[in-house]
Amino acid sequence: MRKKTISIIIACFNEKENINEMYQRLVSVFKKIPYDYEIIYVDNCSKDGSEEIFNKLAKKDKKVKIIFMSRNFGTPQSSFIAGLRYSNGDASVLLDGDIQDPPELIPKFIKQWKNGYDVVYGVRKSRKGYGILWNLFYKSFYALLKKMAYIDIPLNAGEFSLMDKKVITELTKIDEYDYYIRCLRAYVGFRQTGIEYVRDSRVRGTSTESLLSGFWWAKTIIINFSLKPLEWISKIAFIVMFFSFALLTIDVVQYFMYKNSPRGIPTLILAILFLGGVQLLSISIIAEYLAKIFLEVKKRPRYIIRKILNENKK
Repeated sequence: MRKKTISIIIACFNEKENINEMYQRLVSVFKKIPYDYEIIYVDNCSKDGSEEIFNKLAKKDKKVKIIFMSRNFGTPQSSFIAGLRYSNGDASVLLDGDIQDPPELIPKFIKQWKNGYDVVYGVRKSRKGYGILWNLFYKSFYALLKKMAYIDIPLNAGEFSLMDKKVITELTKIDEYDYYIRCLRAYVGFRQTGIEYVRDSRVRGTSTESLLSGFWWAKTIIINFSLKPLEWISKIAFIVMFFSFALLTIDVVQYFMYKNSPRGIPTLILAILFLGGVQLLSISIIAEYLAKIFLEVKKRPRYIIRKILNENKK
C-alpha cells in the first residue's frame, strides 16, 4: 500500500538562520514514523540572503519545494494559503519559520488524525521568552475573541496544526482577502481537537512582532469575525439617548420649580465633548468595517508567486 504523505508548510520571512535547522528536525521526525513527506518553504520576499540557502537545499533534496513571493505580502497568512494550494499531501502541517512551534509534535498530530480527527491544532499552554505584558495581552485577546466571535474559535490556538486534505479543499475555496487560518479553520468545521504544548522562545533571528502589531492583528481578527462592535454602537446610542432625555426632563423640571437653579455651562461643554467622542468612536468602528468591504470588493490576489523550486503540480 502507498504510504500516506504529509505536507509540511513553513512560512518564512528573514529566517536565514533557522532554515537548515527546521529541515534537519523535520527529516529526523519523519525517519521515526511510517509516512512520506514533502517540505514546502514559502518565502515572503526575505531580504537576509535566505534565497541562497533555499537554492542549495532544493538541489540537495527534491522533497523540498520552495515558493518565492514577488514581494512581501505582510502577514504569514498569504504564505500559508499559497503553500496549501501547492501541497500534494493527504494532510498538511503548518509551521512558522522561527521554530517556536516544535516539529517534534507532528507525530502526536498524526496519531489524532489516524483516530479520526480532521483538524489537530496546537494549544499554547504557555510561551517561553514572552514577558508578563505579552502573556497578559494574548490571554486577554483570546478571552475577548471567544466572547465576541460569531463562531467558536479555540483559545490559545495559532496556525500550528495538521489538517486533512478535505479540510484544505474547503479552506482554499474561501476567497477572502483578509485571511486568518486559525479562525477559518474553525469556521469550516469537521472533527477537531487540540493538543497542549509549550511554545518555545526564539533562539535565532529577529522577531517582527511588536505590541503595536499585536494590537493591529487583534483588532483585524475581531473586525473580521465579530459583529459585536456594530451592535455596541446601537446600544451606546440608545443609552446616550435615554440619559439625554432624562437629563433634559430634569433640567426642564428644575427650570419651572426652582427659578434660581444654576445653569450648568461646564456641564453642557462636558456633555458635548462626551457626545462628540461617542460619535467619533462609532464612526471609526463603522470605518473599520467599510475598509474591510473596500479590500474584499477589489478582489486583488492575496499573493503573487515569483518562482517555485522543485515544483510538482497536483
